[in-house]
Amino acid sequence: MSDILVLYYSRKGATEQMATLIARGIEEVTGAQARLRTVPPVSTVCEATADGIPSEGAPYVSHDDLRECKGLVLGSPTRFGNMAAPLKYFLDSTSDLWISGVLAGKPAAVFTSTSSLHGGQESTLLTMMIPLLHHGMLITGLPYSETDLMHTTSGGTPYGASHYAGDDNKRPLSDEEKRLCKALGKRVAGIAVKLSGSA
Repeated sequence: MSDILVLYYSRKGATEQMATLIARGIEEVTGAQARLRTVPPVSTVCEATADGIPSEGAPYVSHDDLRECKGLVLGSPTRFGNMAAPLKYFLDSTSDLWISGVLAGKPAAVFTSTSSLHGGQESTLLTMMIPLLHHGMLITGLPYSETDLMHTTSGGTPYGASHYAGDDNKRPLSDEEKRLCKALGKRVAGIAVKLSGSA
């Protein structure tokens, strides 16, 4: 069974909802299973310590999750056109994995949620790809054969799944956004299964 890691940070819940839908897409692929993980928040004043197990939601990610996965889908809310600090903080700690090359050759994809429609979805997705490229991962997006990309008036990009959450962060995921999340999960899982020779 190919474990596909869905690693995300979520503040208001939309990115977590996307992660769950991506995991459902992964689970639709024979030979693949989703592993949902998150990261703890970081302090702006000093290094914060969090309990080893979050009070709710997915468990915190470890380097072993990255070592063991056959693919990765990385998600974050947008912060000024970039990923949120807690996710970047975790990625900055993965030098040992980079040195060993353990992620090289594994498929990866990205997803994000923004408060405004033009709030930096695409720049966030593109900048999230950079550390994954440094790790030697094989970046995949959403092809236009996913016809929702042509018709969505909410989120959705060829660079990865996205969601327009609204200025109050309460706008629900649209049907197109939901389908694109699941499609992204299926795409990464399908590639991982083929690369591992399990298909």
